[in-house]
Amino acid sequence: MPSSAESGLKRELGLRDLVLTQILFIVGLGNFGFAARLGASHAVFWLTAIILFYIPLAMVVIHLNRWRPLEGGLYQWAHAAFGDVGGFLVAWNLWVYAMALMSEIGITTVTNLSYAIGPSVAGMADNKLIVGVTTAVLLAGLAAVSFLGLSVGKWIYNLGGVCVLVLVGALIAVNFVPHQRQTLSLDIPPLTLLNINILGKLAFLALSGFEYVAVFAGECKDPARMIAKSVMVSAPIIAALFIFGTSGVLAVVDPAQVDLVSPVLQAISVAARPFVVAVHLASVFFVVLLVSRLAQASINFAVNSRL
Repeated sequence: MPSSAESGLKRELGLRDLVLTQILFIVGLGNFGFAARLGASHAVFWLTAIILFYIPLAMVVIHLNRWRPLEGGLYQWAHAAFGDVGGFLVAWNLWVYAMALMSEIGITTVTNLSYAIGPSVAGMADNKLIVGVTTAVLLAGLAAVSFLGLSVGKWIYNLGGVCVLVLVGALIAVNFVPHQRQTLSLDIPPLTLLNINILGKLAFLALSGFEYVAVFAGECKDPARMIAKSVMVSAPIIAALFIFGTSGVLAVVDPAQVDLVSPVLQAISVAARPFVVAVHLASVFFVVLLVSRLAQASINFAVNSRL
C-alpha cells in the first residue's frame, strides 16, 4: 500500500518513460570499449554476464518492487529488510556515487562542446572559468528540473534514451560498412586476469541499473505491474544493443586500438571518414552524446533528491 508521504505525488511515468529511462541509465557508452578489447569473442562474455548477473538482477528487482512498490525503491527495500541503518547506508552510498559522477559534468560538457564546434575553440576545456561557470549553471538546471518534478524530467529522460538509441543504432549500422574483420565469435576468450576483470566490468558495471527506476515507484502509474513490465521490455533491447554495438566497434577498429574513453564516437568517426559529411556528422554525434550525458546526470540528481 502507498505510504502517506506518497499520497500527494503525481503518477507521471508510464511504460514508455520507464523503458527509455532504463536504456538511458544502463547503456553506458564507455562499456563498448572494454568489451571490444576481447575481440570477436566478446559475445561469449556478454552472454555469460547476461545469464549469471543481468537476468537474476532483473528478477530480483521485479520481485522486490512487487513486494514494496514504494517511492524510494532501494531505500524502502533495505529499510524494510535491515532497519534504519541498512536503509541509510544504501541511500548514502547512492548519494556518494551520484556526487562522484556529477562532479565531472562541467568538464565533460565543455569538452564535448569544444569537439562539436571544432578546432577554433580547442582550448575551451582548459579554461577554468568557463568550466566553473558551466558546472554552476548545469547544477542549477538539474536542481530546477528536480524541483519541477517528473512532469518535466520525464521528457528529458525520454530524450536522453532516444539519444542513446541513436548513438548505438549508428554504431550497429557500422556493421554494414564493408570490412574484413570478424566481429562475432563463440570462441571462449582466454581466462586471463585481464579478461576476467573485463567480465566483471561487463556484469557489475555495464549491466546494472534496473533498480534505479524503482526509486520513482511512487510517481509511476501502477508501479507493481508497470516497473516489472518495463524491465521485461528493456532487458532484451539493452542486451542486443551491447552485443551488436560492440560488433560495430570491432568492424572498423582493431581491438588493441579501441578508445576506452569514447569507443562509440571513435568507431562512428572512423566509419564516416570516406564520406564528405564526416566532420559535420561527427559534430552532430558529439552533441547527441552530450545530451545523453546531461540526461543521465538529471536522473542521478532526481534519484538522490528522492532518497
